[in-house]
Amino acid sequence: MADRVATLDSSLADKLPAYSKVLFEAKANQKLSFEAIAKELGRGEVAVAALFYGQAQASPEDVEKLSNLLGVPKGALEASMGGFPDRGRAGPMPPVEPLIYRLYEVVQNYGYAFKAILNEKFGDGIMSAIAFFFQGRKGSG
Repeated sequence: MADRVATLDSSLADKLPAYSKVLFEAKANQKLSFEAIAKELGRGEVAVAALFYGQAQASPEDVEKLSNLLGVPKGALEASMGGFPDRGRAGPMPPVEPLIYRLYEVVQNYGYAFKAILNEKFGDGIMSAIAFFFQGRKGSG
């Protein structure tokens, strides 16, 4: 598994920012995992993957480090990665990709249970996933 490197799914390429393709190609050429890139950026690997998909906003430091690490011109990244993320448009709804569909299924099956617990603990409000933190195993968030 150590040699596996996620690449860009060609069916999503046209729905993502132009820089996504550039980043994924550089990542694949250098055989870097999201975990390896995350260590260099000082971020969690899910947060780094979200940068690649245009689902998170890159800081100037992220742009600088990605440019240096991946050999991508900084100017090309600066011009587009600092803008507002465009979330939720990459795939169809409901999702058809099996793994993503299973995550969607979690919301279908347990969404109201999570809502009830969050309401009890924090009142009537809307939880945001924008600053969501995930830790599947040590250091993966």
